[in-house]
Amino acid sequence: MDAVNLPEILSTVIYTFIGFGLLVACWMVIEWITPISLRKEIEDDQNTALAILIGSLFLSLAIIIAAVILS
Repeated sequence: MDAVNLPEILSTVIYTFIGFGLLVACWMVIEWITPISLRKEIEDDQNTALAILIGSLFLSLAIIIAAVILS
């Protein structure tokens, strides 16, 4: 059985928080740039197309952030 490598676990946790912070920052920038409230459009008005667009945007951002962190 392999021993647990503490520095690798610590770096994984740190990079997870960095990635999450970047995603939250991107959401805040998108919310700031758009003239409408995205939260109101998705939650109250049930705008499915906008929810799919924002979801795909977050998926692409997550892939980019993961690639940068792993490189």
